[in-house]
Amino acid sequence: MPKLNEVELQNVRHLVGAHETSYQKLTNYANTCTDPQIKQMFEKSAQDALNTKQKLMSFLTIN
Repeated sequence: MPKLNEVELQNVRHLVGAHETSYQKLTNYANTCTDPQIKQMFEKSAQDALNTKQKLMSFLTIN
């Protein structure tokens, strides 16, 4: 895979931060939710955000 240029690198870092924020918020929503179905929806969304963050992080690793 070709290396990312500076602008692309900054964009990926921004996306990583946004997905981390989403993960934290969705996890907090799930922890305060009392409805089991909505809690499960928040938990799944939080896991999806974490998975996407990890996938984006792979673009930042040095090979």
